[in-house]
Amino acid sequence: MHEMLRFDDYWCVFLTFRYAKSFSYSERDGALSDLCDSSAVELRRLLATKAISPVELLDACLSRIAAVNPAVNAVVTLDEPGARAAANAAEAAILRGEDRGALHGLPVLIKDTQDTAGMRSTYGSPILRDNVPAADQGSVARLRAAGAVIFGKTNTPEWAAGGNTRNPVFGATGNPFDPMRSAAGSSGGSAVALACGMAPLASGSDTGGSLRNPAGFSGVVGMRPSYGLVPSEKRIFGWSNLSTDGPMARNVTDAALMLSVMASDDARDPLAYTLPGEPVRGRAERWANPHPAELGKLRLAFTEDFGFAPTEQAIRRVFRNRVNKLAPLFADSREASPDCTGADDAFAVLRAGMFLATHGKNYKERPEMLGPNVRANVEEGLSYSLEDQARASTTQTRIYRAWQTFFAGCDVLISPTITLSPRPWSELYPAEIDGVPTKSYFHWLALAYAVTLPGHPAISIPLGRDEAGLPFGLQIVGPRGGDAIVLSVAASIEAAFANDRQLCRPVPDLARLAVAPPLSAAPDFLAWE
Repeated sequence: MHEMLRFDDYWCVFLTFRYAKSFSYSERDGALSDLCDSSAVELRRLLATKAISPVELLDACLSRIAAVNPAVNAVVTLDEPGARAAANAAEAAILRGEDRGALHGLPVLIKDTQDTAGMRSTYGSPILRDNVPAADQGSVARLRAAGAVIFGKTNTPEWAAGGNTRNPVFGATGNPFDPMRSAAGSSGGSAVALACGMAPLASGSDTGGSLRNPAGFSGVVGMRPSYGLVPSEKRIFGWSNLSTDGPMARNVTDAALMLSVMASDDARDPLAYTLPGEPVRGRAERWANPHPAELGKLRLAFTEDFGFAPTEQAIRRVFRNRVNKLAPLFADSREASPDCTGADDAFAVLRAGMFLATHGKNYKERPEMLGPNVRANVEEGLSYSLEDQARASTTQTRIYRAWQTFFAGCDVLISPTITLSPRPWSELYPAEIDGVPTKSYFHWLALAYAVTLPGHPAISIPLGRDEAGLPFGLQIVGPRGGDAIVLSVAASIEAAFANDRQLCRPVPDLARLAVAPPLSAAPDFLAWE
């Protein structure tokens, strides 16, 4: 059994995990647009050595957005003047030999449910169509303080409600591999923007898989960290572990880089606790030498459904194929799952309570301003009793303890990221899977919320394509507090298959997207229902 890694001591080593040959800007034929496809870690090296400038990098991202975004509608707001001022300031600092932080000069996109100072933040809701916050929320402020050039917002479902990114303010977001298919949600805009090279990093958030599901559908990386690691002053239930912000990137090392900045302490978040005089969160300045996981010493468990998720047969077949490829890398492997009995009910009740607290007033006063997913959650919340809440909280606690027992016998757990292959975004949610009706509009996200309830860290990484030729996401789950282990294992798996044409990260056809008709011309692009 491996020795447990402490997050604050070890996780940052993955920031410099090398899985690809370094290259210089000149080796890329000087094509400015190629910068968009480089990793964040490589771009930081090029910026630090003055091989490129922050202004050039921003121009490359803006050019890619102009060329490709109409086909997928991932980026919904741009602040080009503000971004140019920030990029110019970053360039001047670099020329003076100053280092402003781990993300100095990197363009970063922010999910439109996260407040950005001076930049419209709509939450995909007509109620906030013209909302311009005066200040960044905490996680965004930390990115900006680390030198990030915040230049735009990415699309989301209304109030992040649901696994299909569409809203009445900006319309639908299309999958980068087929714009008429779903990008999942609720961080769908961020995932698609990353897949298309519109930015090296983008933020997301996750309750029932809102980071992991769109990462799986778009072939990128999305990590749900342990709750409290990325503090948030905005969660309406401060002691609830359901919602958290997290990083999204095109590879594991870049996600770790972004997490190093987002991780912090914040007294406004009661779950972001600290120990007096002792740092318990990773800091960028504590980066260490590469330390990839020794998979051959780890025990792997795998599950297609956690015992209850409605995973379609096509995804089960792909997952079994991936398990056959992965199992020989580990010390041993077995098909097993923690006991998740009651997870559907517990998540439904706890989630409905959050929506009732957040949107109950608007539901009573102006229900016409809320979409079907939000209304459904509020109405569900109104139907529950305190007895239901007590049952859900008790079930969540029992599931958490079952997970601790389970991880005493294994080191890492894997599953498919999402229960099905991308379907058309015109479908509000999958009403059936393999002919069996789903229980709710979020039941198809069960592979993700199975992990949300116990609060374990998890990451989705791309591992080839599914039977429909669309990205297949692998969910990697670690033990309680095992963010470092999750990153380490994910980076090692990514490295193991980086040169495998069948299992490496799929890349969308950008040339095809550049000449595709604008998604806004599609029927029902702005429809609610």
